[in-house]
Amino acid sequence: DVGGKLASFPPLVFAGEARNLKKALATVAAGDAFLLQGGDCAESFAEHGANNIRDLFRVFLQMAIVLTYAGASPVVKVGRIAGQFAKPRSAPVEKRDGVELPSYRGDIINDVAFTEEARVPDPRRQIEAYRQSAA
Repeated sequence: DVGGKLASFPPLVFAGEARNLKKALATVAAGDAFLLQGGDCAESFAEHGANNIRDLFRVFLQMAIVLTYAGASPVVKVGRIAGQFAKPRSAPVEKRDGVELPSYRGDIINDVAFTEEARVPDPRRQIEAYRQSAA
């Protein structure tokens, strides 16, 4: 059901944007520009909001200005916001005080709360991830 809904949504990245990025990355590979890539290692649904996004953009653009000025070259900026909702884990289960539950795998899969209900994977979380990524 969730897969069908997601398939009906517009893409988060359009083909023209991907082609433009490939061209910009070619200038980086040729040594004619710098690459500035940033974003959170892992994100949560709760942290997604205008203030956090604004603050990330502000720091990101400040870094780009410094690189542009210091390097006297264009800067290709690549940011990942609202796209890293899954977390790889080294163990499939987590143990606390003798209780063993499935590991928290990121907000797109299950919840961080250490309860049996919260750790059940819920495909509907993918809809929220899409909504936040689109925003």
